[in-house]
Amino acid sequence: MLREEWQITGAKGTVLFLREWKPETAAVKAAVCLVHGMGEHGDRYAHVAARFTEAGIAVIALDQQGHGRSSGKRGHLYSLGAAVSDAALMIEAAASRHPGAPIFLYGHSMGGNVALNCALRLHPEVQGLILTSPWLRLAFKPNPAVEWFGRRLASIMPALQQSTGLNPADLFRPGYEMAAPIAEDPLCHTKITLQAFKEITSGGEWALANAGNLQIPLLLMHGTSDRVTSLEASQLLAEKLGGKCHFRRWDGGYHELHNDIEGEKAIQEIIKWLEEQL
Repeated sequence: MLREEWQITGAKGTVLFLREWKPETAAVKAAVCLVHGMGEHGDRYAHVAARFTEAGIAVIALDQQGHGRSSGKRGHLYSLGAAVSDAALMIEAAASRHPGAPIFLYGHSMGGNVALNCALRLHPEVQGLILTSPWLRLAFKPNPAVEWFGRRLASIMPALQQSTGLNPADLFRPGYEMAAPIAEDPLCHTKITLQAFKEITSGGEWALANAGNLQIPLLLMHGTSDRVTSLEASQLLAEKLGGKCHFRRWDGGYHELHNDIEGEKAIQEIIKWLEEQL
């Protein structure tokens, strides 16, 4: 596959880093715009892109503000609206680079929250939406007193960083040889600001309340053993959407299904759904 990279100016003047993987010989039959999760970056999906390009599908992935090689304080979002706007800019880039090709939006974890909010709020020209383990709610309940205090402190010190407390062992089960490590990756981090947590949390609730307005088909995948984001919230989203949503409960799956022990099967299932939409 071929790889290109470039930068654009995003919301609030953020310098956003993007890369694209595309088939080396075959024509591009679709383009997927990928929004990564909290603390990671787009290059952790190179092995996913390798399978997509084998199927004739190009992949464009940005590093969200405060992540990877994009600018901004690590783990900080100016607002969910800014992140949604940045995702829309990536979709515009895909349309420009592949005129006439169907475009899909794919978000994982926090990126799933951003992607779903982008589809609901901006109605971009995409043919379908893919969400894996979306952060609509967490798989655990934060301490209510700490959360209450954090929300109020966010209005005074929005960019105050906290540790996500993420345990790499909770992301995926070992065994898939193509899995992208995170602990050894210098571009990954375990930081989140008070503002980012507040924006993502409220954005997840808004998306669940307004899910019925989604106008495009959705592939939703979530592992039943996810310790990070809520399987129940994904189930609720699927119930609200009914026939618009193909919900795949991945039995025993951890948070990063594309890196998990059955990662190859998970990636192929996404490709199969994409081809069905085409």
